[in-house]
Amino acid sequence: MLNAFHFDTLVWDWPIAIYLLLVGISAGMITLTMLLKYYVPAEYSGKNPIVIATAVVAPLSVMLGLIILIFHLTRPMTFWYLMVFYNPGSIMSLGVMLFQVYFVFIILWLVSLYRDELLTLVSRFNNGGLLSLVRNLSAIIQKRISWFENTLLVLAILLGCYTGFLLSALKSFPMLNNPVLPVLFLASGTTSGIAVALLAGALNRRFISEHQGTLHFIHRIENPVVFAELFLLFAFFVGLLLGGGQKTLSAHNALTGFWGGVFWIGVIGVGIAVPLVAGLLKRHDGAPGRRQMAFMAGLSLLGVFLLRMFVLYAGQMTVA
Repeated sequence: MLNAFHFDTLVWDWPIAIYLLLVGISAGMITLTMLLKYYVPAEYSGKNPIVIATAVVAPLSVMLGLIILIFHLTRPMTFWYLMVFYNPGSIMSLGVMLFQVYFVFIILWLVSLYRDELLTLVSRFNNGGLLSLVRNLSAIIQKRISWFENTLLVLAILLGCYTGFLLSALKSFPMLNNPVLPVLFLASGTTSGIAVALLAGALNRRFISEHQGTLHFIHRIENPVVFAELFLLFAFFVGLLLGGGQKTLSAHNALTGFWGGVFWIGVIGVGIAVPLVAGLLKRHDGAPGRRQMAFMAGLSLLGVFLLRMFVLYAGQMTVA
């Protein structure tokens, strides 16, 4: 087990997996919430537990992920250069640009979503020019909120893909330098967003009874996302196995040994198969209880994290 976590070709280790998980959660929750507005508009509001969870978790998870990434770099104090001096040829620099734009649009969305609460808060400290300024700016944002939300949805999808592009940039590792990886991470990131949303719903006693439309929509999309993830995993490894040379070797090394066990038992078994079967069975047994919903969401989230760990470590075991 020691060799599975420490080997000569290892460049990025477990903190990067946590960073990838947090960014995927943020992108997945924003994607889910933006889709919720279009498919369940009657329940889309700042009082919906899923929307509240997204408003809190989405920005915080990105911030925490960036903090982990910054302090994991060899020279964390120079990270601010990437935030000021952009290099279009660097995937890391492009990612920083994406994070900054993404965060700005999250703030615009939050201002529109909780405009009344914001004005009430500002009025407690200033009833003059500042309140008038905030009222006028928030009114402008609210008029264009549809465009802002559509753009935020696109940015969330790009962010979900970016986590895969970041690993694909490690060209010396044939398993990671794979065009399927960005789409795979987008799908698994969406799964993690759905899982966190269901965990947030399970913490609210009235969520199941008062937000049936939201719950039905989440359950309607979670299985197709899981099937898409399974198909992408299949395409990912078939491409490697048919690629010959080091690509084939990287697939064999990844699917056997310690990390092979993590993949088959943790990712496929615990993270995908168990929640998927439970989801199919609950259609016959009625709506799940809060504990069952939280437990299955926890398994899905664990599976997503294990997938990040598996891809990160197993992908660095074989060099081109």
